[in-house]
Amino acid sequence: MDANMQRRLIVETANVVVGHADELTTLDQAIGDGDHGLNMKRGAMAILERVDDLAEKSLPDALKTAGQTLVMKVGGASGPLYGTLLMTLGKELPAAPKQDDVVRALGAAVAAVKKIGRSDVGQKTMLDVFGPVHEELALGGPALLDRVRQRAAAAAEATVSMKATKGRASFLGDRSIGHMDPGARSSMLMIAAVCTVMEE
Repeated sequence: MDANMQRRLIVETANVVVGHADELTTLDQAIGDGDHGLNMKRGAMAILERVDDLAEKSLPDALKTAGQTLVMKVGGASGPLYGTLLMTLGKELPAAPKQDDVVRALGAAVAAVKKIGRSDVGQKTMLDVFGPVHEELALGGPALLDRVRQRAAAAAEATVSMKATKGRASFLGDRSIGHMDPGARSSMLMIAAVCTVMEE
């Protein structure tokens, strides 16, 4: 992980959020407050403004700083949840992680998000993507990045048929069924962007 790759990871992950902000807003208007796209775009833009600094830091420090930025800049539930995810990854990962390190760190990050959000897989949240992605990473084997990308996409799609039991969407009860969770979609987009950069 050199500074150039770290920069590409930051830029591509942030840009995919900015580029899909309207879509995320539309998804959230159906079952939430309608602010997920705007909030995530605000956080992504704040990270892009710091890209030079973040690219020069060690990977753990870059992740912790990016997480802190999201907590400060992003409104709603997304800031604390994504911020906790990144800060936990930064705390758990070494500067030059191997696959086992990533699996362990992502497991810790998923557990931290579950705790702060008082939620779990199956409740129509971002965890419904990060949980399955963690499982896929733990399997290892050939074509892993492509499999992770596909698993994330399938997991996000699977939230369409789920009934929300956490967050604003839970107020809709059965009416939340039939809509993709915006947090699952944003998670999938960012995971796919990371996989693409890592494949280069």
